[in-house]
Amino acid sequence: MGDGLTIEQLARYTGEPEERLRDWRSRGIIGDDARDDLSLDDVERVRLVQLFLRRGINLEAIVETMRSNSFDWFYNFPWRAPEGQIYSLEEAAELTGVKVEVMQRFREVMGSLGPDDFVGEEELALMHGWTLAANFGIPDEAQFEMIRVYADNLDRVGEAEQRLFRFYVQQRLNAEDLPPQELLARSQAAADQLNPLVEPIILYFHRRGLQRAIREDMVMTLAEQQGLVKRAATPADLLMAVVFIDLSSFTPLAEAMGDVAAAGVLERFSQIVRISVGAWSGRIVKQIGDAFMLVFPDAQSAVACALEIEARAAKEPQFPAVRAGIHYGTVLYREGDYVGSNVNVASRITNEASRHQILVTAEVRKEARDLQEIEFIRLGKRQLKGISGKLDLFVVRSRLAPAAEKAVDPVCGMELGPEELTARLSLEGVERAFCSEACLRKFVASPEAYGG
Repeated sequence: MGDGLTIEQLARYTGEPEERLRDWRSRGIIGDDARDDLSLDDVERVRLVQLFLRRGINLEAIVETMRSNSFDWFYNFPWRAPEGQIYSLEEAAELTGVKVEVMQRFREVMGSLGPDDFVGEEELALMHGWTLAANFGIPDEAQFEMIRVYADNLDRVGEAEQRLFRFYVQQRLNAEDLPPQELLARSQAAADQLNPLVEPIILYFHRRGLQRAIREDMVMTLAEQQGLVKRAATPADLLMAVVFIDLSSFTPLAEAMGDVAAAGVLERFSQIVRISVGAWSGRIVKQIGDAFMLVFPDAQSAVACALEIEARAAKEPQFPAVRAGIHYGTVLYREGDYVGSNVNVASRITNEASRHQILVTAEVRKEARDLQEIEFIRLGKRQLKGISGKLDLFVVRSRLAPAAEKAVDPVCGMELGPEELTARLSLEGVERAFCSEACLRKFVASPEAYGG
């Protein structure tokens, strides 16, 4: 097939009725006066118009915006899909040797934005890679998993790039009240300077991540050969220490201080976590709000890292307390994540932890008992929500000098050193400390809501 699209093909591509697309073409929203057919750029235009309409922007405003060329930078963006020939699935299957049904599922897995029955040059190149991987013995299911990891994570990368560009470049230029063409030119100039940085950054961090994973696999392989750990029953089973760690009072803190201040606290906590995890050869699997899921190839590193994070956080001025839960056992690797009952155990343990507590299971205690200057205090058996049977839990803590006692703001949960107090209040013989006048006022207005 050629590189142009008919109205009928564009309709299949986008889900828009042909008559509506003809109307949009007559209004100048799609199409080019210099050519009779339509192009892949028109697919992007239709998707943009669809989004405008869903957000309540009327067609007249859209037409005016298109005529003003305000979005020319979008259509000239260097990372957009290139023009080129398009192929039916049958043609692509014949060229690549990939079965049509596999190609259809491939497109479903990666959330393809193309039509159901056509592929472009880029997708064709991906399918050639699929064939090469299959020749090396990598099964289809493993390739589907890899595609999902790429799609999910690079979608986040793309979103971060555009969000930050908008926050710190476009909004600043908009505030200067520039004429439309100058605004467009300066936005384009900034993008032209920044876009070439993207690819080397992605390649750099990909190389770093791959090196780390190879090192871990080398250690894991030798440990299995030496009989230090059991060989996995299935290829995706791994023996790992799983850590869930969060801030014990982040929700009331965000409510009391507002989202911006809470985001500042979260940024500080994120820095602490990332520094410590890197030092102990762990990996951040995911972050949801103030909660991090971490994995380590051994329990000793997991315990040492959690203690380090807690100690670093305790030294931060005006900072909430940390808590964590750790379990050690077999987990199942899936799509860049780790799943299974042992992951659930680690998560449930964290919910049992109090301020400054790091709770671990008997499996972790057994593996990490030789750590220096560490003690495990048995709490006894606990019934965890959703977990059958009771588990022996232990508090792990350092034998080194304990952190200095700090006051706790009853409203936001922030821990405060003597020099960090903004206000005090004595009520019925109990003295309370506050990080701010705002927290003091909230407490005075409704002391019963905060245990007063």
